[in-house]
Amino acid sequence: MLERIVATTDVHSTFDHSLPMLTYLHTARERALVVDCGDFFEGSGYYRLGGGHLERRVLILLYDVIAPGNHGWRHHFEPDLRALTVCANVVDVGTGEPLFLPVRIVGIGGRRVGVTAVLGEQAFNAIPGAERAEHDVLPPERTLHELRERYRELVDDWIVLSHSGFEHDLALAATCPFISVVLSGHCHSEQYGPVRVGDTLVIKGCELGAGYAEAAPDGRDWSAHARTFPEAAVVAEPVARLYTQLQALRDRLAHSLGPLAEPFCETLLDRRELLTLVAQRLHTDAKAVILNETCLRALYLGDVLREEDLLTIEPFTNQLVYAAWSDTCTLEALSDQAGPLVVVGDPGKSGHAITTQYLADTYLDGRWRGPQLPLARVVQAILTGQSGDAP
Repeated sequence: MLERIVATTDVHSTFDHSLPMLTYLHTARERALVVDCGDFFEGSGYYRLGGGHLERRVLILLYDVIAPGNHGWRHHFEPDLRALTVCANVVDVGTGEPLFLPVRIVGIGGRRVGVTAVLGEQAFNAIPGAERAEHDVLPPERTLHELRERYRELVDDWIVLSHSGFEHDLALAATCPFISVVLSGHCHSEQYGPVRVGDTLVIKGCELGAGYAEAAPDGRDWSAHARTFPEAAVVAEPVARLYTQLQALRDRLAHSLGPLAEPFCETLLDRRELLTLVAQRLHTDAKAVILNETCLRALYLGDVLREEDLLTIEPFTNQLVYAAWSDTCTLEALSDQAGPLVVVGDPGKSGHAITTQYLADTYLDGRWRGPQLPLARVVQAILTGQSGDAP
């Protein structure tokens, strides 16, 4: 009999120190429902080199239920992963029907537990436009209330995997008091909980494969906590095979791209500072540059730039393009949707700007023209003190 739920979130293909996570989840499945709250894919060199193959194997081997996130959205439509995916509030535009199974009912601790998932509207809008063109997102609160009415006679407790952000999940708990536990994702904040909102617990596990959240029936209520994965004591054969494949990719990621320029040696990279340098370099060829801060990641650097370092700093294969800037666009509105921006120049005056193809496709309606330039090439040139190009 299942006794508890174990949840990861925002793993983002982080497998440098994955053995504790893989080993713990393999053992936990004997008595726990193992779930993920989204963004298992994308965010490291492992994904860039492997194309999601190993992530898919990990999910199929070790997980029972997964929620979709904005990263790796398309992978959830692969048959094996679609069979694991639940989500109640994303629908087909043409039919209005849910894209995934809305709820899975499982027995945990003698209770009938409805496990569902919701994707926040901001997270949905962050999916590349071409991948969600035929999809729509419904308000999570309304969807959950409708789901509860539909399954009222079949479910004793509701567990929600939410890819919306911790603050949004606190509000969700307040408007949906029938939820027992919200397992949170998407926010990348230092807030893990558990936080009690009325009778609902909101909790998040550590991101990037470092830890997990756990929830279990406790009398008439539920209890929850967040922990880091313990070091692996015994490595079972399925996990050992996976780990061997991950190590093979790690060897490829160790390839040197050259010595780092002196200002970056032995430092914790400031991604906003690096993006500012990128924007300033590109500004010589354009009157305005707009970059979203989330397109890069921070990393502690040594004295050599390795393939792994570059793919960790720029994990999303961003392309730089010239994008048209409409009079109706504002930087404030774009920042509200896409997060903090690095801006050099005034796009409103020039009518165009160099930006990422992601921003152009997702928030500027695809108003861009080529040629394209990989953001990683400019980042590499700056970090190693080389000359760079412009699109």
